[in-house]
Amino acid sequence: MNDERLSRLERCLWPEGSRRNVWMIVDGARDPRVFPMLLDCHLEYSCLYSGTLPSALEIAAPYLVRLDYGYSDTHLLLRHAWGNNWGVFLKCDGALNRLRRHLREFLVVRGPDGASLVFRYYDPRVLRVYLPTCTRDELSTLFGPIECFWMEDEKPETVLEFKFNHVQLASKKIALG
Repeated sequence: MNDERLSRLERCLWPEGSRRNVWMIVDGARDPRVFPMLLDCHLEYSCLYSGTLPSALEIAAPYLVRLDYGYSDTHLLLRHAWGNNWGVFLKCDGALNRLRRHLREFLVVRGPDGASLVFRYYDPRVLRVYLPTCTRDELSTLFGPIECFWMEDEKPETVLEFKFNHVQLASKKIALG
Protein backbone atom coordinates (compact mmCIF):
# COMPACT_ATOMS: atom_id res chain seq x y z
CA MET A 1 0.00 0.00 0.00
CA ASN A 2 1.47 3.32 -1.03
CA ASP A 3 1.45 6.44 1.16
CA GLU A 4 -1.41 8.09 -0.73
CA ARG A 5 -3.70 5.07 -0.37
CA LEU A 6 -2.73 4.72 3.31
CA SER A 7 -3.65 8.38 3.86
CA ARG A 8 -7.04 7.87 2.19
CA LEU A 9 -7.70 4.76 4.27
CA GLU A 10 -6.84 6.70 7.43
CA ARG A 11 -9.27 9.49 6.46
CA CYS A 12 -11.95 6.85 5.94
CA LEU A 13 -11.34 5.19 9.33
CA TRP A 14 -10.77 8.45 11.24
CA PRO A 15 -12.84 11.16 9.53
CA GLU A 16 -12.80 13.20 12.75
CA GLY A 17 -9.06 12.87 13.24
CA SER A 18 -7.36 11.34 16.25
CA ARG A 19 -9.82 9.27 18.29
CA ARG A 20 -9.37 5.91 19.99
CA ASN A 21 -12.51 4.29 18.59
CA VAL A 22 -11.18 2.30 15.62
CA TRP A 23 -10.43 -1.38 16.02
CA MET A 24 -9.35 -4.27 13.86
CA ILE A 25 -10.12 -7.94 14.24
CA VAL A 26 -6.98 -9.42 12.72
CA ASP A 27 -6.89 -13.08 11.69
CA GLY A 28 -3.66 -14.80 12.70
CA ALA A 29 -4.48 -17.71 10.39
CA ARG A 30 -4.23 -15.52 7.27
CA ASP A 31 -0.47 -15.00 7.40
CA PRO A 32 2.38 -16.21 9.66
CA ARG A 33 3.55 -12.57 9.99
CA VAL A 34 0.42 -11.50 11.91
CA PHE A 35 1.25 -12.89 15.36
CA PRO A 36 4.89 -11.71 15.48
CA MET A 37 3.73 -8.29 14.29
CA LEU A 38 1.28 -8.09 17.21
CA LEU A 39 3.97 -9.14 19.67
CA ASP A 40 6.32 -6.44 18.38
CA CYS A 41 3.81 -3.59 18.24
CA HIS A 42 2.75 -1.26 21.03
CA LEU A 43 -0.96 -1.35 20.19
CA GLU A 44 -3.51 -2.62 22.72
CA TYR A 45 -4.75 -6.08 21.68
CA SER A 46 -6.41 -9.19 23.04
CA CYS A 47 -7.05 -12.67 21.70
CA LEU A 48 -10.72 -13.40 21.02
CA TYR A 49 -10.20 -16.97 22.23
CA SER A 50 -10.11 -17.57 25.99
CA GLY A 51 -7.87 -19.60 28.21
CA THR A 52 -4.44 -21.08 27.67
CA LEU A 53 -4.03 -21.98 24.03
CA PRO A 54 -1.62 -24.39 22.36
CA SER A 55 1.02 -22.31 20.58
CA ALA A 56 -0.23 -23.25 17.08
CA LEU A 57 -3.73 -22.00 17.96
CA GLU A 58 -2.39 -18.89 19.69
CA ILE A 59 -0.52 -17.98 16.50
CA ALA A 60 -3.57 -18.60 14.27
CA ALA A 61 -6.20 -17.02 16.53
CA PRO A 62 -8.21 -13.85 15.85
CA TYR A 63 -7.12 -10.76 17.82
CA LEU A 64 -8.94 -7.55 18.62
CA VAL A 65 -6.55 -4.60 18.17
CA ARG A 66 -7.16 -0.96 19.04
CA LEU A 67 -5.66 1.14 16.26
CA ASP A 68 -4.11 4.49 17.08
CA TYR A 69 -4.51 7.28 14.52
CA GLY A 70 -1.25 8.32 12.89
CA TYR A 71 0.84 5.82 14.86
CA SER A 72 3.67 3.94 13.11
CA ASP A 73 2.52 0.51 14.37
CA THR A 74 -0.98 1.22 13.02
CA HIS A 75 0.53 2.19 9.67
CA LEU A 76 2.58 -1.00 9.59
CA LEU A 77 -0.47 -3.15 10.31
CA LEU A 78 -2.62 -1.32 7.73
CA ARG A 79 0.06 -1.61 5.05
CA HIS A 80 0.36 -5.38 5.54
CA ALA A 81 -3.31 -6.17 6.19
CA TRP A 82 -5.09 -4.18 3.51
CA GLY A 83 -5.43 -6.14 0.28
CA ASN A 84 -4.57 -9.43 2.00
CA ASN A 85 -7.87 -10.10 3.81
CA TRP A 86 -6.20 -10.06 7.22
CA GLY A 87 -9.37 -8.91 8.95
CA VAL A 88 -12.11 -6.34 9.36
CA PHE A 89 -12.18 -2.90 10.94
CA LEU A 90 -14.86 -1.44 13.16
CA LYS A 91 -15.79 1.73 14.99
CA CYS A 92 -16.80 1.44 18.64
CA ASP A 93 -16.37 3.76 21.60
CA GLY A 94 -16.30 0.90 24.12
CA ALA A 95 -13.47 -0.50 26.19
CA LEU A 96 -11.47 -3.48 24.97
CA ASN A 97 -12.94 -5.98 27.46
CA ARG A 98 -16.53 -5.01 26.67
CA LEU A 99 -16.01 -5.14 22.91
CA ARG A 100 -14.07 -8.42 23.15
CA ARG A 101 -16.89 -9.98 25.16
CA HIS A 102 -19.40 -8.89 22.51
CA LEU A 103 -17.33 -10.18 19.57
CA ARG A 104 -16.67 -13.54 21.25
CA GLU A 105 -20.40 -14.30 21.08
CA PHE A 106 -20.11 -14.94 17.31
CA LEU A 107 -17.06 -17.21 17.19
CA VAL A 108 -19.09 -20.42 17.35
CA VAL A 109 -22.46 -20.95 15.66
CA ARG A 110 -24.80 -23.90 15.17
CA GLY A 111 -25.00 -25.50 11.75
CA PRO A 112 -28.24 -26.83 10.22
CA ASP A 113 -27.62 -30.20 11.87
CA GLY A 114 -27.00 -28.59 15.27
CA ALA A 115 -23.24 -29.11 15.18
CA SER A 116 -20.98 -26.35 16.51
CA LEU A 117 -19.05 -24.53 13.80
CA VAL A 118 -16.36 -21.87 13.94
CA PHE A 119 -17.70 -18.70 12.29
CA ARG A 120 -14.84 -16.71 10.78
CA TYR A 121 -16.92 -13.54 10.47
CA TYR A 122 -13.74 -11.46 10.86
CA ASP A 123 -12.65 -12.54 7.37
CA PRO A 124 -13.73 -9.69 5.04
CA ARG A 125 -14.60 -12.24 2.33
CA VAL A 126 -17.15 -13.72 4.79
CA LEU A 127 -18.53 -10.57 6.45
CA ARG A 128 -19.15 -8.62 3.24
CA VAL A 129 -21.34 -11.49 1.98
CA TYR A 130 -22.96 -12.32 5.33
CA LEU A 131 -24.12 -8.87 6.48
CA PRO A 132 -26.55 -8.23 3.58
CA THR A 133 -28.27 -11.58 4.30
CA CYS A 134 -29.01 -10.80 7.96
CA THR A 135 -32.41 -10.01 9.40
CA ARG A 136 -32.95 -6.85 11.43
CA ASP A 137 -32.70 -8.84 14.69
CA GLU A 138 -29.48 -10.52 13.57
CA LEU A 139 -27.98 -7.16 12.61
CA SER A 140 -29.00 -5.68 15.94
CA THR A 141 -27.29 -8.54 17.77
CA LEU A 142 -24.15 -8.48 15.64
CA PHE A 143 -23.67 -4.72 15.67
CA GLY A 144 -24.51 -4.28 19.37
CA PRO A 145 -22.19 -1.42 20.49
CA ILE A 146 -20.51 -1.23 17.07
CA GLU A 147 -21.25 1.84 14.96
CA CYS A 148 -19.89 0.49 11.68
CA PHE A 149 -17.72 -2.11 9.99
CA TRP A 150 -15.18 -1.47 7.24
CA MET A 151 -13.45 -4.02 5.06
CA GLU A 152 -11.75 -4.29 1.74
CA ASP A 153 -13.93 -5.05 -1.25
CA GLU A 154 -13.02 -7.81 -3.70
CA LYS A 155 -10.77 -5.17 -5.22
CA PRO A 156 -8.77 -3.58 -2.39
CA GLU A 157 -8.95 -0.15 -4.05
CA THR A 158 -12.41 0.08 -2.47
CA VAL A 159 -13.46 0.19 1.19
CA LEU A 160 -16.83 -1.30 2.04
CA GLU A 161 -18.60 0.43 4.93
CA PHE A 162 -21.59 -1.15 6.67
CA LYS A 163 -23.78 0.70 9.19
CA PHE A 164 -26.95 -0.40 10.93
CA ASN A 165 -29.45 2.23 12.12
CA HIS A 166 -31.63 -0.26 14.09
CA VAL A 167 -33.97 -0.51 11.08
CA GLN A 168 -31.86 -1.40 8.06
CA LEU A 169 -28.33 -2.04 6.91
CA ALA A 170 -26.68 0.69 4.86
CA SER A 171 -23.62 0.00 2.77
CA LYS A 172 -21.31 2.36 0.99
CA LYS A 173 -18.28 1.95 -1.24
CA ILE A 174 -15.40 4.36 -0.73
CA ALA A 175 -12.67 4.57 -3.37
CA LEU A 176 -9.08 4.65 -2.13
CA GLY A 177 -7.83 5.72 -5.54
